Amino acid sequence: MAANLDADPSSAPPTAPSPGLTHLESPDGRSFVARGPVQEQPVPGDYLEIEGEDGVLAFVEDVAGDGGTGDGAGFSASGTLVPVGGAGRSSRPADAPWHDAVVRPTRPDAVQRLLSGSDPELYLGQLAGQDDVGVALVPNRLNRHTFWCGQSGSGKTYALGVLLERILLTTRLPMLVLDPNSDFVRLHEQAGEAEPGQARALREREVVVLRPNDPASPLRVRFTDMNARAKAAVLRLDPVVDRAEYNALLRLFDSDFNAVEAEKIVPYLRSLGDPDAEALAQRLENLGVVEWRTTWAFGGASATDVIARRPAATVLDLGGYDRHEEQLTVALAVLDDLWERRAERRPLLIVVDEAHNLCPPDPETPLGVAVRDRLIQIAAEGRKYGLWLLLSTQRPSKVHAGIVSQCDNLTLMRMNSRDDLAQLASVFGFVPQGLLAQAARFRQGEALLAGGFVPMPSVVRVRSRITPQGGTDVPVPMP
Repeated sequence: MAANLDADPSSAPPTAPSPGLTHLESPDGRSFVARGPVQEQPVPGDYLEIEGEDGVLAFVEDVAGDGGTGDGAGFSASGTLVPVGGAGRSSRPADAPWHDAVVRPTRPDAVQRLLSGSDPELYLGQLAGQDDVGVALVPNRLNRHTFWCGQSGSGKTYALGVLLERILLTTRLPMLVLDPNSDFVRLHEQAGEAEPGQARALREREVVVLRPNDPASPLRVRFTDMNARAKAAVLRLDPVVDRAEYNALLRLFDSDFNAVEAEKIVPYLRSLGDPDAEALAQRLENLGVVEWRTTWAFGGASATDVIARRPAATVLDLGGYDRHEEQLTVALAVLDDLWERRAERRPLLIVVDEAHNLCPPDPETPLGVAVRDRLIQIAAEGRKYGLWLLLSTQRPSKVHAGIVSQCDNLTLMRMNSRDDLAQLASVFGFVPQGLLAQAARFRQGEALLAGGFVPMPSVVRVRSRITPQGGTDVPVPMP
């Protein structure tokens, strides 16, 4: 019988694979399975190049041993076929199947077309194992919430500093950094090794650092500006259990009480001759709230005034407070103000470092509950108003699950906890399991990036910072 010269080669039955080579099968042109000898075995995150095809790469997500042969001499890899685009655009239909295609480790230039973008300033680092391939930030996808995690010593805070620098250099997205460990208080400075061009570009961006004990740029909020629920949380008032005092608080702040100077609040309450006002005065004295001299603006400028101007970055040094209640109070005042202004729809990236301190699953105080609930609301509804969260933590399981589940971008550094990795796998289903499983073996400074803010899920070695890190480990004394 004569051969059918018009037959589609892609629909031809598979032939026996050539020994010693890796062969790929794809029934739908999207997913694939590749099998080959053990000496050619890739790892999750690798790319394979299809022989004779410049416009498509095979992204390896999972790898198993023996390739189904049962003799331990081969491997089986599965993953996704990814169009590269650019000059190497494929002429095949996107859903055309592949039969017995020969694949091999790809060339760096092919991966670079996919991951690197056009501007080296956007690079967060280099692809692990391929120093010539930069992994670029996709800045217009920062309009999604981001979860940033890694255990102590993984380089999490350093890497987060790199991201903040890239945002400052390559976008006009304003940032608010809630900094409980004073790690980003030097974001307005340049390290000695910074390139002149980068240092100049960074100097042109307005970075404001507010600190509790800084007379020039104090970190303060106004109690009178806080809403009734926030005031009650500061004073540990329950609207039902403490209904008389709570009602007195509402009545007082509907009057001219806001004009009373802070140091005269307690005498003023006692002068009213009202037993509920007297009880409120006793509560203020017992809690020592009026004595928080580095928390209250006392009629002066508030952090909310600075943030409303939208500098390029505003860093709140929460680590400068002696009491956790003061940290929570400032965070609540700022977050509430942003939410009340949400209709303005002015974009802002809200960076919450050590997020387990501000949004744990079960806060112990009314202040903690109020801060957590506001963050839950921003996570659920803030995106449409331009309020985007970036939450950083050592322990994902210590952050409220309702907030983590709203995140579309993930950065994962070394993580040994099986419970935390299992939680991340359940929440971030778009991240290949094979890549998540590598996290326990990451070196310091290596990170898995996944989600819309990078072109493809990638394991990267984070680039060097151009600003000094505010906090570093205390070295062991040596002779």
